[in-house]
Amino acid sequence: MSAKLLPTAVVGSYPQPDWLVDREMLSKVVPRVRMPEMWRVEEPWLEQAQDDATALAIRDMERAGIDIITDGEIRRESYSNRFATALDGLDPDNPGFVKSRSDNKAAVPRVVGKLSRPHPIEVRDLEFLRANTKRTAKITLPGPFTMSKQAVDEYYNDPEALAMAMAAMVNEEAHDLVRAGADVIQLDEPWVRSDPDNARRYAVKAINRALVGIKVQTVIHLCFGYAAVVPDESKPSTYTFLAELSDTVADTVSIECAQPNIDLGVLQDLAPKKIMLGVLDLSDPTIETAETIAARIRNGLQHLPAERLVPAPDCGMKYLPRNVAFGKLKAMNDGAAIVRQELM
Repeated sequence: MSAKLLPTAVVGSYPQPDWLVDREMLSKVVPRVRMPEMWRVEEPWLEQAQDDATALAIRDMERAGIDIITDGEIRRESYSNRFATALDGLDPDNPGFVKSRSDNKAAVPRVVGKLSRPHPIEVRDLEFLRANTKRTAKITLPGPFTMSKQAVDEYYNDPEALAMAMAAMVNEEAHDLVRAGADVIQLDEPWVRSDPDNARRYAVKAINRALVGIKVQTVIHLCFGYAAVVPDESKPSTYTFLAELSDTVADTVSIECAQPNIDLGVLQDLAPKKIMLGVLDLSDPTIETAETIAARIRNGLQHLPAERLVPAPDCGMKYLPRNVAFGKLKAMNDGAAIVRQELM
């Protein structure tokens, strides 16, 4: 992470342009299998279009003043399916079905053989980011516990064995990403909150397996779901699986706080981890003022020192209008600057 006090960060995704994706189609689903019909650009020109859109996202994050940036996950149909569906041993074309976190029926890949990773999956994404910014570069991967919940297992016949196999694949990819220049590796693990009983059995074990040997800064992100998909009234006010993450080898835990307005006393259970604190409410299209963000940061500082706090959005910004996403990031940067000055 950046050595700067209160460095600002994005969680992962940034809005994809309307000329690149069918945002109306995207608004109805968080795809677990591939969804090529989402892209507006035909295959021969898709990679070039994704590169151009990624460059725009990087410039937006830089213009907003964000210290720790990603590639915006512009090439992804969802935060998890780009990686998961690239693994051998899965059948993404003949899906199974599971109940989603919002209790809807969701198509997911079937695990039909031993998992293997035929080639690096996100390395080019990271290389493009690294070539286009001098800021701290973060790349995100779906966590092994979450991926295991987004698949129908017809091979391992053991939830823990599947999660550990997923963890081995994530670890291989993470090492390739470090070699390609990643400053920060983040695992997205929203499903630990949705299935806390099984998470207590083996999620920490799987996360630690996924991060074996990774020497750069590492983050675990969990949230209550995209604001565009999970409404306010469906979001709880506390995490059912959080303190357990103190046993992971990850340096930082990223949590959603602004929209659900959770009691930040829970942060004390995560010492001495750094906290990526959600200070942008992505359910509200109103762009917060810098002072609103500063107040949320000050609230966090009542529970942990500034050296351990990284202001961030609640979750990925994929479903926001681009002008709103940029405005919120700029407000977060300005709010962090206010508090930073107060601490000097």
